[in-house]
Amino acid sequence: MNIVLLDAKTLGDDISLDKFKSCGEFISYQTTSKEQTLDRVKGAEVVITNKVVIDREIMENSQIKLICVAATGMNNIDLEYAKEQNIVVKNVAGYSTNSVVQLTFSHLFYLLNKLRYFDEYSKNSWSSSDIFTHLGEPFSEIASKKWGIIGLGEIGKKVAQIAQTFGAEVVYYSTSGKNKNTDYKNVDLETLLKESDIISIHCPLNAQTLNLLDKNNLPLLKDETILINMGRGGIINEEDLGDAIDNQNIYVGTDVISSEPIPKNSPYLSVKNQNRLFITPHIAWASKEARERLVVKIIENITNFNNR
Repeated sequence: MNIVLLDAKTLGDDISLDKFKSCGEFISYQTTSKEQTLDRVKGAEVVITNKVVIDREIMENSQIKLICVAATGMNNIDLEYAKEQNIVVKNVAGYSTNSVVQLTFSHLFYLLNKLRYFDEYSKNSWSSSDIFTHLGEPFSEIASKKWGIIGLGEIGKKVAQIAQTFGAEVVYYSTSGKNKNTDYKNVDLETLLKESDIISIHCPLNAQTLNLLDKNNLPLLKDETILINMGRGGIINEEDLGDAIDNQNIYVGTDVISSEPIPKNSPYLSVKNQNRLFITPHIAWASKEARERLVVKIIENITNFNNR
């Protein structure tokens, strides 16, 4: 079986891909452009892709039998056409839960504890202080705060459990309306935005969640609210959020942008109050352990396909 991996660079240079060779003839490319895709998948029965698009044209002009998505989201695959052509599409779910939860709290601690400010102070001014400490920026505790979670899936539930351990009161909003979890209070979006001190987003991007937060409801946020987006960039209208950061007393952490890598004209890059904005380059999923689990699960998907 011929196997091609189109964007090995997204898995990292520190992860071995040698195990793929046990599944068949294996070739990998660091990156693959739209123009290169068809030529590289011709002759391959199994295609592994993280973000490279496999659309109808690619499938029509190749011999693909199995598409392995090196991620959970499959929006880069024409799933409807794949089904019509009996092309199997397999993703990997659950491999990155711990990694995403960890970065959620990393963003929170960075913003809540004003770590950017204190790091800069310590490196530039502390040596001149006449006392052992510095209280130039007040910070507070998670305990007694209300934490609103948008999207209470596996990641959202784990965040909720840890938030409770820190003493937070957890509420959630179900973007699908189907989640009936009774461990935490289910509230409507307006209530969550109005009452929460900390808000974290863990829902998928779809027709219901596109621009879920925008200029119409961002003004509902309380003073000093911390808003963390670990879902997808398009869930929040970025221009509206940029304005909110500059005109409201809120703090924002995001690991996702609507177009990645971040465009040079992104509203986030022109925010005046950069101390209220913390951005990481879509790394929440990518701990070394998570990427190792991802490779193992992809190999399992290929093996199961071969043994069906």
